This record gives sequence, C-alpha cells and structure tokens, in this order.
Amino acid sequence: MNWIKFNLRKYISPSLGRGMGLGLLLFVACSNPKVPSQYGESEQLPRLFPEYQDVTVPVNIAPLTFAILNEGTDYVTRFTANGKEWLYGGQDVCPTKKQWREMVKADKIMVEVFVGSEGKWQRMRPFAIHVSPDSIDPYISYRLIAPSYVTYEDLTINQRCLENYDESLIYGNMSNSDERDGQCINCHAYQQYNPQRMQFHVRQARGGTIIAYDGKVERIDMKTGKTVSAGVYPTWHPTEKLIAYSTNHTGQSFHTNDNQKVEVQDTYSDLMLYDVERHEVLPLPTDTNDLDCFPSWSPDGKFLYYCSAHYEKQDSSEAVTKEFDLIQHYKDVKYSLYRRPFDLKNRNFGEREMVFDAARDSMSATLPRISPDGRWLLFTMGGHGVFHIWHADADLYLLDLQTGECRMVEELNSDNVESYHSWSSSGRWVVFSSRRTDGNFTRPYIAHFDGKGRFSRPFELPQRNPRYHHELMRSYNIPEFMMGPVTIRPQEFASYVRKDSIKAK
Repeated sequence: MNWIKFNLRKYISPSLGRGMGLGLLLFVACSNPKVPSQYGESEQLPRLFPEYQDVTVPVNIAPLTFAILNEGTDYVTRFTANGKEWLYGGQDVCPTKKQWREMVKADKIMVEVFVGSEGKWQRMRPFAIHVSPDSIDPYISYRLIAPSYVTYEDLTINQRCLENYDESLIYGNMSNSDERDGQCINCHAYQQYNPQRMQFHVRQARGGTIIAYDGKVERIDMKTGKTVSAGVYPTWHPTEKLIAYSTNHTGQSFHTNDNQKVEVQDTYSDLMLYDVERHEVLPLPTDTNDLDCFPSWSPDGKFLYYCSAHYEKQDSSEAVTKEFDLIQHYKDVKYSLYRRPFDLKNRNFGEREMVFDAARDSMSATLPRISPDGRWLLFTMGGHGVFHIWHADADLYLLDLQTGECRMVEELNSDNVESYHSWSSSGRWVVFSSRRTDGNFTRPYIAHFDGKGRFSRPFELPQRNPRYHHELMRSYNIPEFMMGPVTIRPQEFASYVRKDSIKAK
C-alpha cells in the first residue's frame, strides 16, 4: 500500500492548509467536466482511496467520496443510475448529499473514471457500487486514540452519524485531566443499541464506571474484595438491568526485535455480573488457572459467551511470579470460546460449555459476538493471546451455531489486522476494525451480511474529504452500532466523573 502514501503526497502539498485544500476542492467541484469524445479502454480498475470498487452499501449511508490515484493531468468521473448521470472533474470525487440520495434509489450505481495525460484519455474499467435496501443503524461510536503511549490524555469517545458526516464528542479525557492527574477512558457499551442506556470506564484519576440509564447517571466503584479488579470488558444483558464484565489485570510489553512492537497481556481475569439497580456484584466461580475475558450475551439472554485460556505457571521457582512467567511465555497462551447458561430468575450461571476449541489447533480465539437472530457467531482468531488488535495474523471467522460449521471469512479479511467487530441491530451489517490501509492505524470497515453466511466486500467509513483517513493520525477502537446519538453532553458526564462513587456491594 505504499503507493497510496506516495500518490497522495505527490498531489497534495504538505504546505497547503486545510482551508486552502477545501478551497481547491470546491474549485474543482464547480468546474464543468465533460466526458472526452475519444479515449482508449483500460482493462485495469482505477486506483482509488478509499477502495470503493464493487462494494455493497446501505440505502441510507452517507455519500461515498474517493480520490483517484492514477497518474495523469486530467480526470473525469461519471456516475450512472436509473438512466441519469452525474459528472465530476478532478481527482477528488465528492457527490453531494442530494445527488447521492438520487443515486441510491437504484440498486446499482455504475462508475466510470477517465484519466487524461498529454491530451490522451483512457477509460479505466468501470465498476459498480451496489445498493442494498437493508438500511443500517444511523450511528456508530468509537474511541479515537493517538499512536503514542504517552499522549493518551487527548483520547476521546466519539459518535458519528452514518447517514451524513456529522461527528460529535461523547466524552474526552481532557474534560477532567490536569498536569498532575490524568485519565484514560474506555469500553463504551450499550444495551440493545440504545444510546440512553450506556456505560464507559474512567481509569486513574477519579476512576470508576459511568452508567447512564434512561437519564439517570451514576459513577460506580465495582472493585470488591472478591474480584480481581473493577469491571473491565462489558456486555449488557439484552432485557435486564444487568451487565456482565470480565475483571482483568492487563499490561503491555514492548518488543525490540519483533515487527509487532506491542503485546498486551491478560495476566489475571475472571467474570462477574453487575446489577445496575441494586449496585451488587456477583463474581463467577472459576478455575484459578483460567483466564476468562470478553463476555458477550446471546440475544435471548440465556447464555453468556466468552473466551478462556488455561495457563499454569511453567517456572517452578518461587522467585518468579505467575504474571512474569506468563509474560515470558505469552505465545503459549491460547484462548478458546465457551458459554455458560444463565438462569434469570435465580441469577445463577451453569457450568461452562465448549463452543469452539481453538487451542486444540494451537490457535487463539477472542471477541465472540452473536448475530441478533442467534445463529451466527463472529469472532477473531490469531496465533496467540487475546488482544488481536496488535496481531497482524488476526482474521475474522464465522461459526454457524446450528450446524457447527466454522470458516475463515475470506471476503472480510486482509493481510493485516482484522479485530474488534459488532453486528447491526438488524443483523444485516457488521462493522469491524482493520489496519489494511497502512498497517499502522485501525479504520472502521462496514460489510453487508446476507443472513446465510456470506458477506459483501467491505467498505471504509465514508468521509466528506476522501483523503481524511490518510491524514488522520489516530486509530478507531471499539466501533459499536447505535440506534441514535447519545444526548447527554460531555460536560454533564464530566460533572458525574467528579462526584463521589457509589460503592458496589
């Protein structure tokens, strides 16, 4: 993908400010492009950023914009749908919202890119943008993280409307940070895609879990004498005021002679259940040598899925702690997928059941997510560990819970990281994190699911400026679908972070 960086830098001067860049965009958009009367035919698809060739998009998605990366001096792009056509001049192709809404009335939009150089034109191989009548949830939320381990203070949780380009802040670290006391926010989650029922964690200064439920906001201290830590990775019960968490001790290791410079380890972890109304914590009994992480409820609330690894200390010396021993042998930690039946009436969990034995094949599975119809389990699998966002070998897999068949999802995967993923409320769309663009930054990709086990080619989250994700030096983390925006203002969340915590029982 080095050609992406090369071409974008070639055609955009670093000295251009954002205002001047926008002015150039508007100038090109206001020109009067015409399809050349004579041109040669190329068998090659045009090179685009983002790569939107032959993708499937929801009928209510924001306009897809892209930059043409083929070398040339003149460019004309023609969109055709329902017998109508729209022409765009220049390298940046940016349909307006009004134009796009007219285009997506068709089930297929044909795109032709003409590239001119020294008076000669070529038409690149045309491609289609397929339009699905399956609409998508109107919002997603995510963390935006800078690529440094010492500048996390400006980390934010943002929300983005998928029907346009509007993005706003849910909460940011800087709201309650100062030179002495910093914060780290993470793990936003919702009950059944409802933005009025959400939670996120605040770590370090004024630490606690912020829980908002139908307008009521509380800061909770979930650490008890019977848990490894406070709640960490959450999953809301689909109908009840209950949140299951893993409780974890995690840490980072930095490698000097490995291309994967960062390794995040889960050194101790268990599961627990939190009652939002009663402020009660129920730890789940488990083997002390098991590492249980990333819980996820089934859509009917009758099972709690999670990943688990069994690890026993390999060094018999008392001077070596189990935590240090695990860090030394981090590639030996392999997670498989399990579930526990849940009795809602008695708030009891049954014995665990094996769902997918990844460790048997010397692999490691994480992040089980069940489709809303309860049939499909989407998860990430790599060679070791549980935080696959740092593992280039991480791929998405799909398990049919009816037949037991499991396959690598080739149509979604790339030669780099595929990690955190979420189902839409209809089960017809998934969003996941990928580093396929440059190997450094995770970007959200969206794909259609046909309900029968197949996905369409994924497309990158659209932006008003097609070069935005090339310029953005932040990673998207934990993309989650939402039925609407969070309406509690960041300042209001900040005021609750400053209040005393409610101690869980």
